[in-house]
Amino acid sequence: MTDIAAPILSLRGISKSYGGVDAVCGIDLDLHRGDVLAICGDNGAGKSSLIKIISGAQPPTAGTMTLRGEPVRFRSPHDALQKGVATIYQDLALAPRLSIAENVFMGAELTRRLGPIQLLDKARMRAEARRYLSRLSVDIPDTRRPVQRLSGGQRQAVAISRALRWDAEIIIMDEPTAALGVRETAQVLQLVRSLKADGRTVILISHNMRDVVALASRVVVLSRGRKVVDRPIDGLEPDDLSHMIMNGAERPAVAAAS
Repeated sequence: MTDIAAPILSLRGISKSYGGVDAVCGIDLDLHRGDVLAICGDNGAGKSSLIKIISGAQPPTAGTMTLRGEPVRFRSPHDALQKGVATIYQDLALAPRLSIAENVFMGAELTRRLGPIQLLDKARMRAEARRYLSRLSVDIPDTRRPVQRLSGGQRQAVAISRALRWDAEIIIMDEPTAALGVRETAQVLQLVRSLKADGRTVILISHNMRDVVALASRVVVLSRGRKVVDRPIDGLEPDDLSHMIMNGAERPAVAAAS
């Protein structure tokens, strides 16, 4: 019988070195279903290297990962995606001239047979794309619309829908509100809340401490490749997080309260 409280993803002793430089040093980390985990830190703290390991973009130098209780080592981001771990980078990796439906099903197109010929099932892809968007409470009736005509928040919804198409249980979001206006930022925050409500686990990389406080259930702070803070977000203000990042530790009063 599966223990519903068991972590969906566990890291133990994860390290990454580039030549003589230690980018990540002995990170232990547990993620549970429905977590929104914020990973914060200054430039050079090790966030990008850690995410590259979790996403399958790079192997660790040392350490182990378990996914759903089983040892795992991703060979590539596509391998990670097939196992349920999707990464949405800041540039979203969307094809702007292609339609919403074509972007959602990129690399996993639906087909139908017409005699001996196999054709793209465009009507079904459009309908399914609308269904994925509706799960995020996003209403774009015409999924033939090119992505380049969408707002920043809508583009995030398309990228998330593609992750849902692969049935991703863990979704890594890299600076999802960077360069967005107030209205579009609010839309993206609601998308993350929708993922949490759907039971997905979200790893949020952000320099916006207000977004972190508004969304995260837990926060991990990295400093010089090491984990210096790992705690619930409850009781924290944006200034507390900024202090942790700058000083590599919690404020004494905050630490005592936790």
